[in-house]
Amino acid sequence: MRNTHSLLTLILLLVLSLFPSFSLNALCASRKAPLVARIDPTDWRVGLRTPQLQLMVYGQGIREADVSVGRTDVRLDSVVRLDSPNYLLLYLDLTGAQAGTLPLTFRLGRRYQTVGYQLLERECDGDSRKGFTNADVLYMLMPDRFAQGPGHRSQLPGMQHYVENRAEPSLRHGGDLEGIRRHLDYFCDLGVTALWLTPVLENDSPDDHGFSTYHGYATTDYYRIDPRFGTNADYRALIDAAHAKGLKVVMDMIFNHCGFEHPWVADLPSADWLNAPEWLGEGRRDQNGEVHTNEAFLQTSYKLTPVLDPYAADVDLRQTVDGWFVPTMPDLNHRNPHVMTYLIQNSIWWIETSGIDGIRMDTYPYADAAGMARWMQTLQREYPHFNVVGETWVTEPAYTAAWQKGFRQANADSRRIGDTFLPTVMDFSFFDRLSQAKHEETDGWWQGYNRLYNSFVYDYLYPDPTHVMAFVDNHDTDRFLGDGHDVAALRQALALLLTVRRIPQLYYGTEILMAGTKAVTDGHVRQDFPGGFPGDAHDAFTAEGRTAEQQAMYTWLSRLLHWRRASATVIEGTMTQFTPVDGVYVVARRHMGDLVMTVLNGTSSPATLRVGHYAELFAGRTSRRATDIPTGRTFDLTADLRLPAREALVLQFE
Repeated sequence: MRNTHSLLTLILLLVLSLFPSFSLNALCASRKAPLVARIDPTDWRVGLRTPQLQLMVYGQGIREADVSVGRTDVRLDSVVRLDSPNYLLLYLDLTGAQAGTLPLTFRLGRRYQTVGYQLLERECDGDSRKGFTNADVLYMLMPDRFAQGPGHRSQLPGMQHYVENRAEPSLRHGGDLEGIRRHLDYFCDLGVTALWLTPVLENDSPDDHGFSTYHGYATTDYYRIDPRFGTNADYRALIDAAHAKGLKVVMDMIFNHCGFEHPWVADLPSADWLNAPEWLGEGRRDQNGEVHTNEAFLQTSYKLTPVLDPYAADVDLRQTVDGWFVPTMPDLNHRNPHVMTYLIQNSIWWIETSGIDGIRMDTYPYADAAGMARWMQTLQREYPHFNVVGETWVTEPAYTAAWQKGFRQANADSRRIGDTFLPTVMDFSFFDRLSQAKHEETDGWWQGYNRLYNSFVYDYLYPDPTHVMAFVDNHDTDRFLGDGHDVAALRQALALLLTVRRIPQLYYGTEILMAGTKAVTDGHVRQDFPGGFPGDAHDAFTAEGRTAEQQAMYTWLSRLLHWRRASATVIEGTMTQFTPVDGVYVVARRHMGDLVMTVLNGTSSPATLRVGHYAELFAGRTSRRATDIPTGRTFDLTADLRLPAREALVLQFE
C-alpha cells in the first residue's frame, strides 16, 4: 500500500506540473470529501522582501493532518495546530522560490489530498508602487450609494437574508463597482485625483430590524469582494480603468474587527483569536437573527484617550482596545501573532493582486499598537513609496500627531505606544474647528476662524504635516451643510481645505450641495447620488441634470480642483497664516517666487482686507495683480480690498 501511495503521489505531482491550472480540490486520492476546503491566501506572489508565507488551511479535522511540500525551492518551516480541529497553519519559506504550482500534500489516516497552490510572478516590484500624496485630492464614496451598473441583480443566491430598498436609509440600495466604473469620466471632469471607496469586501450579515451592513465595515471574507458589488475581477477592472484615466484608488480596510458571520466566530481557530470572546457560548444569533449578549460581553468605551494617557487605568485601556465595537463586530486579537500575520498578508495580497494605490485603515487606535506598527513596518519594507492613512478620531492635534511615523515624545513613559510607522493621519481637529467656526463670527480672539488658526499652530507636533489628511465632512459625520443651505460657508471651507498644507479629502455629493445629518440615522448622510440609479428623476452626473445652484457650486469647485493639480505652490510651497484681523483670515502659500493667498471674511458683514498688514508677502514683487481661481475675477492689491460678507478668495498672483 505504501508503494502504491508513493506512485500515486508521483503521478499527481507530474500532473500538477503539467497542468498548473487545476483548481484547489481538483485532485484527491480519496472518494470522500476533500480534506482541504479552503486555503488563505488564495494564491501568493514570489519575490517579496518578506519570504515567509502563512497559509491558513481549513477543512474538517485538518488539524491532525501531516503535510509535505512537493518542491525543493520551498521549505516548510513549521506547522501550527490550533485549538479548533478544523484549522491548520503552515509557515513556508519562499526564499528563492519560483513562480508555478506548489504541490502540498495533506495526509490524515488513510486519506490524503494533493493541492496545487499557485505561486505567481509579481507585476512590478515594490519600489514601483506609488501611493497617494498631498498632490492628490481624495474623493470618498460609498459603493452601495453611488451608482448601479446595468444587469445588477437585487438578490443573489447563497447570501444571508438581505433586501435592497432605496426608501430605507439603513438597508442596501444596490450600488456596485460597475456603476462606479461607468462614471470615471465624472471624477476626471470634477478634478479629483484619487477615489476612496468605503469597504468593498464581503459583508455577508443578515439584515436586522431595518439595518444592514451596506457600509462594508463588518468583513466576513477578507479575500472576496462582496458579490453584491461585483467580483474580484470587477474590482481589478475598476482599478485598471481608473489608472488609465489618471485616477488612484484607495482601499478601506478594517483590522480592528470583523463581521459576526465570519467563519472564525462560529469556529474559533484558537481561544485567543478574538478579544473578550467569553460571552460567545450564549451570544450567537438566535433563530430570528438577533445577537444576544450577557454580563461577560465587553464593548469598547469609544474613548481613545486611554491609549496615550500616561495615567490611564488598565481597566480603561482594556475596554478601549479589547472591547468589541458593537456586538455584531467581533474584536480581533492582534497580540496573537498568527492573527496579525493573517491580516498583514491580506493587505499585501490586495496590493499585489488589485494594484491599489493606498489604504485607509479604519478605527486605528482601537487596535493593538504594537501589532499595527509591525504591519506598517512590513508594508514600508515591501512598498517604500506606498501610503496608508489611519483613522485617528480625536480632535486634539497633540493626540493625532502622536500616531504619525517619527513622532518623538519628551518622556519615554509619557505614552503607551512606540513609533507607529503610520505615514498619514486624519485631521479631525480641522474638521471639528471648522464645524464650530461656520456658525460663528470671527472675532479678535477665539471664535470663528481663530479656531482654525489655533489648530494649525500645532503643526510643529507633526513629523510631516504634508502627510495629514483633512476633510470638511465624511460618511461618519453630519454633512457640512447639515440640514441647511449655506453655500458661502461651504465655499470658504473648501477654499481653505484645498490650499492649506494637507492632503484634502472630499465626500461624494458635496460638489452638488448634498446635505443631511445623522440625527435619525447614518443613512441620511449617505444618500444616493442623484442619477446613479435607474429611474432617478435627476442626473447630477451631467450639467443638464443639475440645478442652477448645483451647477454653480460644481463649476466653482472644479476650477479650483483642476488648478490645484498643477499648482506647485500649493503642493510644495511654504505656508504662512496670519492671525485674523477685523474678521479676515489669510493663509498664504509661496514657492519659487509664486504667491497664493486664501482670503476668508469670517463674518456675516462686509469687511476690509488691509493690505499693509500683509506687506511681507509682497516684498520684491513687481505686481500685486491677482486672479481669483474659482471665479476668474481680477484684483489689484495695491490698496485695501473691500470683502462682501463670507467672501472666499483664492488669489493667484501674477
